[in-house]
Amino acid sequence: MRILIVDDESGIRKTTRIAVETAGHGVVEAPNALRALKAADEETFDACFLDLKLGADDGLEVLAKLLKIQPALAVVMFTAYANIATAVEAMRRGAFDFIPKPFTPDQIRGVLAKVEKKLALETRVRSLESELARESPPVDLESTEPVTRRALQIAFKAAESPATILILGPSGTGKSVLAREIHKRGAQRDAAFVTVSCPSLSRELLESDLFGHVKGSFTGAVADTLGKVAAADGGTLFLDEIGEMPPELQPKLLRLLQEREYERVGEAKPRRANVRVIAATNRPLADEVKAGRFREDLFYRLNVISVALPGLHERPADLARFAEGYRKFFAARLGKKVTTLSPAVTGAFAGYPWPGNLRELRNVIERAVILAGGETIELCDLPEEFGSKPDPSIAVGARVTIDALEAEHIRRILATARNLEEAARTLGIDPATLYRKRQKLGLL
Repeated sequence: MRILIVDDESGIRKTTRIAVETAGHGVVEAPNALRALKAADEETFDACFLDLKLGADDGLEVLAKLLKIQPALAVVMFTAYANIATAVEAMRRGAFDFIPKPFTPDQIRGVLAKVEKKLALETRVRSLESELARESPPVDLESTEPVTRRALQIAFKAAESPATILILGPSGTGKSVLAREIHKRGAQRDAAFVTVSCPSLSRELLESDLFGHVKGSFTGAVADTLGKVAAADGGTLFLDEIGEMPPELQPKLLRLLQEREYERVGEAKPRRANVRVIAATNRPLADEVKAGRFREDLFYRLNVISVALPGLHERPADLARFAEGYRKFFAARLGKKVTTLSPAVTGAFAGYPWPGNLRELRNVIERAVILAGGETIELCDLPEEFGSKPDPSIAVGARVTIDALEAEHIRRILATARNLEEAARTLGIDPATLYRKRQKLGLL
């Protein structure tokens, strides 16, 4: 690592330099603030040892200036006036650590080991983010459709405030992607973004996942768990499919939103949490309130800023751009020279209702790139529903099997419904049953 040592005492600089160099790192010394800031301007450092009393200069002010030049710099404060107040203030202003004078070489090497661990973790995070980027198409949060553009403008403007945001829209429209982008544009961007999937767990497990639990509070609770609210403290808590939250947990979420307080399962002690909440749902929550399945007070607490993402069929001007973006991504990822979509494919896309929205489009393009025999994606590379038309021989009373009649009916409903949830409601079945039927009938 490259280490900057800033102290007006030559003896301190020499002692620190010896400890740093014996640990295998390079050193630049600066006897005052001016030389330190000049060095930081000319060279990138991994860490800096900075004296709190730097001659006529205040070390805390120098700390702020150094971090402005190099925000990722790990600054360790030296001081002969060690006390809790100065330590807290230094850390509050962005210091990485705090060492009182006099110090030992082992203390220097110990803090350098912590810096190395920090850098290794940051490198690992960047590596994982890079791998994730290679596995996922680039995020496209632009639109030429006025309604969608207005919704995104509202979301990004609200991102700058701590207000709770409710994202509405059918499944597959990119609600979780938008939630993460709101987090990145907010004041909490440097803290955690934590997702809770409300439909994925039973009521008991969801409560524990959300708020945490104490050892022995229920069968299987073998250790204390903090929960995702605690993990998101200072950052963003994203509640995916909030419309699925069990009624028993809704008052507890309301308390978190109103009072910033919650309790772990099996514990009566209130805990504080400073979290920014973003919620998303594909359900019409106002209707759920009328039906008594969702608390009205919680709905109004969540609905401070409401952003509605339209389905893909309502964004025809964006469809071609999304399809082209997915084509480029999957062609590069799969190593195939697939450069364009045929006019027949473009026409089929324009006439298709896209019940699965962007998620479905991504899957269709990935499949097409895999199956494409040349540089152009053809109609034959798409799932059969893009080229199939209603079979006039299949009608009520015709000499056909029940399975054939059911398959044709489901196909026609899917072709006209705005999304899978609407199709399931029209058919009088739940979405999971519709999925199984599509799978059985070969309609996926």
